[in-house]
Amino acid sequence: MTRATFRLAAIASAFVVGGAAAATAQSAADFYKGKSVEIYIGYGVGGTYGKSATAMANHLKPRIGADSVIVKSMPGSGGLKMTNYYANVAPKNGLAIILPPDTLVVTQLLKPKAAKYNSSDFTWLGAIVRVNSLAAIRSDTGVKSWKDMTTKAVNFGSSGVGSQTFQLPALYNGLLGTKIKIIKGYRGSRKMLLAVEQGEVAGVNLSSLAWVTDRKDWFDKKFVTPLIQMGPSPSAHFPNVPRFRDLVKADDRPIVDFMTSLVTIGRSFAVPKETPKDRIDFLSAAMADVAKDPKFIADMKKSKLSVTYSSGPSIQKVIAETLKTPPAVISKVQELFDRAS
Repeated sequence: MTRATFRLAAIASAFVVGGAAAATAQSAADFYKGKSVEIYIGYGVGGTYGKSATAMANHLKPRIGADSVIVKSMPGSGGLKMTNYYANVAPKNGLAIILPPDTLVVTQLLKPKAAKYNSSDFTWLGAIVRVNSLAAIRSDTGVKSWKDMTTKAVNFGSSGVGSQTFQLPALYNGLLGTKIKIIKGYRGSRKMLLAVEQGEVAGVNLSSLAWVTDRKDWFDKKFVTPLIQMGPSPSAHFPNVPRFRDLVKADDRPIVDFMTSLVTIGRSFAVPKETPKDRIDFLSAAMADVAKDPKFIADMKKSKLSVTYSSGPSIQKVIAETLKTPPAVISKVQELFDRAS
């Protein structure tokens, strides 16, 4: 067993009580020794999901003693294709970890027939990145604020109905009266950004991290204009961009609050609830250790990603609360999505 694995065994023992702690952590360490672990993502490896997963895989491997930790990319339908596969086919023994789309709960409640999973069947290990959502558009369209889109029709790129790239523009149309035409079928944020660059679409709604990571210079050069952000507080990168919640009528704010769960889910990791508890504790401790490692933080910074750690239980709480969203709110959101489809 490596020195890093011994250290994680000690950390994991904090999750259990009494004399059985060392034995439990040891059992998990023995399980992962020499194994191959997979991290599933529903987007391409070049975007923020892929970069986050790859950085975590590289630093997680020595801590858990695995022979390899591999990122498995399965793009399609805004991450829904991968999530369905993971929930129904992937191993439930701790060797398969999911980095789900941030719209995980929203899609489940709004598209129950398409979502072949239950968010409550996942146990959360932690998140390393939490960022707001941001809609931005090419400046040469003449759109200077979101209000201009209420009179001017524009195209936005989207990876599919399971993604915020579809869901938030649909809500902008329904709640703010914008005239966004959503063009689906792009495979990941980098493809959508390329479509914006080439003029195939005018704009896109992505995480603010995706914008800052891949196209910060566009804002510096005024090539694109930021329009709307969504999150519990303004983004440090876009402090003056209006928040979606502040733009809608008071009666519609529960809808925005429901959608804000995607910010909490962010770039978080989970395993099936059937995973043995000692392995969950072991992985959770390993990820918490990775998140505070200066080398990991430096590696993330090289990819223009900043680390904002959230514990598994804190994510679990938000998931549980969001799953209790009143049916009337869900029905209203569903109506707006159906209108945009």
